[in-house]
Amino acid sequence: MTESQSTPWSALIVDDDAGVRQSLRLCLEAGAGRVLGVGTSGGALDALERSRFDVVFLDLWLGSESGLDLLPELLRRQPGVGVIVITAFATFETAVEAMKLGAVDYLPKPFTPEQVRLAARRVVEARVLQRRVSELQERLGETDAESQFESSSPAFTNFLQTAQRAARADCVVLLRGESGTGKNVLARWLRARSGRATAPFVTVNCPALSSDLMSSTLFGHRKGAFTGAVADAQGKVQEAEGGTLFLDEVGDLGPDAQARLLRFLNDRTFERLGEAVERQADVRIIAATNKPLEEDVRGGRFREDLLYRLNVVTLTLPPLRERPEDILPLARHYLAFFAKRQRHESLSFAPGAERALSAYGWPGNLRELRNAVERAAILAASSVVHPEDLGIPPAPSDSSPVAPVDAVRVALGADVSLESLEREHIARVVARAPSLEAAARTLGIDATTLQRKRKRYGLS
Repeated sequence: MTESQSTPWSALIVDDDAGVRQSLRLCLEAGAGRVLGVGTSGGALDALERSRFDVVFLDLWLGSESGLDLLPELLRRQPGVGVIVITAFATFETAVEAMKLGAVDYLPKPFTPEQVRLAARRVVEARVLQRRVSELQERLGETDAESQFESSSPAFTNFLQTAQRAARADCVVLLRGESGTGKNVLARWLRARSGRATAPFVTVNCPALSSDLMSSTLFGHRKGAFTGAVADAQGKVQEAEGGTLFLDEVGDLGPDAQARLLRFLNDRTFERLGEAVERQADVRIIAATNKPLEEDVRGGRFREDLLYRLNVVTLTLPPLRERPEDILPLARHYLAFFAKRQRHESLSFAPGAERALSAYGWPGNLRELRNAVERAAILAASSVVHPEDLGIPPAPSDSSPVAPVDAVRVALGADVSLESLEREHIARVVARAPSLEAAARTLGIDATTLQRKRKRYGLS
């Protein structure tokens, strides 16, 4: 099975002959396509307003109307859609004109079912390829994300088994966990193991949006809907048609966007800002947050009913300190990657660096580990990386007779110094808190004192 055959796709047939529409529908539905047929240019424009299509079969003549006159408007309303012109009056001149206007193919009547399916398949495969190239360009230069999911930790292995089942279920998934645990990478991992693996993957970084732009970015707007809306715009929901929409830090959505998202989750319908046309979209939602949404609900900052709709399946990523077996394998993977990027061959960790990596609490989780190793690859003066290259404290056993703190199992009354206990406690509170100010309140100190202590313990 090719990618285009396994990817959900849709087609619009615009032909004034009901028999032709029925024949094309039968041909395309046999190829696993979702198909809608209309007989007029007005019907075509209305269909484009309500749904998104991958392929449009457009008759050259729609009664007294020219299909070529309609073609530019189709492309304006849905940029990138593949238009295949069909006609019983095929000429070289009309074929050239259709291509100049943006058609991707030209199919003379009579045609066979295989010709129809082949034409549609070429369009869908081209779109899949273009999308994959775009995604690869976005991810160029990143480390191999799969390395984060190769684990020796029993707890994390169990977590991945649950995540695998959630990926296949095509349900709403809420990813929770501390900052830096890899929620955005897990979202792509889930998509890659779902039935939408080759369909679009669209990310919305919610904190980057102002309150006024949130609803427009998600659901689109009409020209003139607000100051600065100089043209119609489709939103991220429509862009993700047939695929996955990833809402990163969903807790930062404003009230209007929350209400619109709730409606979309309930019935898969939405409206662009500034219009009353109800649209539909087939999109899977994956959301992520490091915020305590239950507290935001109690504080009136997040809708309780939206939390219930997002909370169909919740996957809470464990912090790095709870999967200590994976710290050194991950660090070595990152070191090999960054050494190659820096053209610094044969980099390795000194024993002291490995002890420091294992003993450190990693409040910033995978992101902090990755950044520390990249720093070391840049600053290492030789082929051996030392703790000072990583920018983290040496293991206590390397600098003093104080016993090292076990990042997971430390208990009151153990043979551990107060200083070591305080350092670990601060690291954990800061990692869990939504801000440094909140962490300071939890610890019962002011923010300035917290900053000073973090600097002292190498946590800043």
